[in-house]
Formats: sequence, structure tokens, C-alpha cells
Amino acid sequence: MKRLELRLGLVLVAAVVAMAALSFVWTPFDPTAVGSGPRLAPPGAPHLLGTDHMGIDTFSRILAGARSALYVGIIAVGIAAAVGVPLGLASAWLPRWAAEIVMRAIDVAYAFPALLLAILLAGVFGGSTETAMVAIGIATIPAFIRVTRAGALSVLSADFVLAARASGTPTPTIAARHVLPNVAHLIGVQASVSFAMAILAEAALSYLGLGTPPTVPSWGRMLGDAQTYLFSHPLQAIWPGLAIAMAVLGFNMVGDGLRDFLDPKLREVA
Repeated sequence: MKRLELRLGLVLVAAVVAMAALSFVWTPFDPTAVGSGPRLAPPGAPHLLGTDHMGIDTFSRILAGARSALYVGIIAVGIAAAVGVPLGLASAWLPRWAAEIVMRAIDVAYAFPALLLAILLAGVFGGSTETAMVAIGIATIPAFIRVTRAGALSVLSADFVLAARASGTPTPTIAARHVLPNVAHLIGVQASVSFAMAILAEAALSYLGLGTPPTVPSWGRMLGDAQTYLFSHPLQAIWPGLAIAMAVLGFNMVGDGLRDFLDPKLREVA
């Protein structure tokens, strides 16, 4: 069952990646060209999923929106991992009193979700894709710190780490050579789950007008544009909603599947 969940998640993620890759070389119409078809046309030839209120081909925007979603996810998760993993490893070596201070600081950081942080940054720097990526990345750092620190603490008590410390191996070498490889699977699971959260947060920010600008295709922006026509033309909201659901579900299933597959205890229960 767990393998099936992982495989299904990988299929959904592969579909999103394929959509993004395809948008680099081909789309049925220009995803930013206003008036490429009649306004609010129903699905059919030549517009497979119809057109929006500006006559832009919906299928083309869905394909290009996948590229925006993955771009934001990669950068946001990259920022979170680049900062959170080293801090998590370093905090595992701290004395108990210092570790308590760090963990309480992380708890405070959890009080600032990505949406709130993006609103604050947008008020200072203006809403943009870069603002959304930085806000989502900063908001995700505490999760990487917690996961990395918890994994590192369990590895530090292992015999091979104790032997390395007794032999005088420098702490950075122990962290890089012995600890990090043994917590890499935890970081990978967290990255997959955080990727799903980043896509969802970017869609929400774009829906609010604080993320991807109107000139760049975005699933969240498409939802925002469709809200006026929700009852008269509901497909305008259904298509981007399905795309967001597919991407978020896919990365979440990959994360859950990897966790269950890589954890021996959970694998035995499954």
C-alpha cells in the first residue's frame, strides 16, 4: 500500500514536471497573448480547456503555470534547506541550555507563516515572485532545523560517531561525513512536503496579488481572475484548482511514501 502511494505520488509529480518542461518548448497558444481566442470560450477545438476573460488560452496558461509553481518551490525549498540544515546540525552539538534557547526561538518563528511574512515583505519591497519565494523559504526554515536536529541527535549516540569523536575527528568533519548522510532521508522527506506547501503558499499569494505578477502565468493568479466568473463559468476556477491539487497531492504523497518506505519501523507496520 505504501509503495502504491509513493508510485502514485511520483506519477503526479512527473506529470507536473512534464507540463513545466513542455511549456518551455511548446504551448498551443501564447500563454500571455490577450485575445488569442474569444473571451470565456468553452472547452473545444482549438482551445482544449477554453479561454479566460481576456481570451487567453487556458490550457497554455496551465502548462506555463506549472513552470512558475516548480520555480517557486525549488527556490523556496532551496533557501530553507540551505539555512535550516546547517543550523539544525550545529544545534545538535549545543549544550542543553543553549539548545532550549534555539528551540524556543524556532517556536517564535513558527508564529510568522509564509502568508503573513509575504504581506510584510510585499509592503516593503512590493509583491513579486522573488518576494514570495523568500517569504516561503524563510517561513520553512524552522521545519528543516527541527527535522535535521532531531535526526542528528539520534545519530550522535551511534557507536561510529562516538568512535570518530574519540579519535579526535573535527566536529565539522563528523557532521559532514557521518551525521549528514544518515539524516539525508529525513531532509528529503521534509523537502518533498515543504515543496507541496510552497506551491500552495505561492498559489495563495498570487491569488491575493502578492506573488507572481499578472504578466506571468500562475495557477493562483488564474484562480483570482476566475472568482468573478465562478458561477457563470466555473471551469475557469476548476482547471487551475485541479492543477494545484494535483501538484500538492503528488508531493505530499511522495513525502509520506518516502517516510514510510525509508523508516524501518513504519515499513514493518505497513
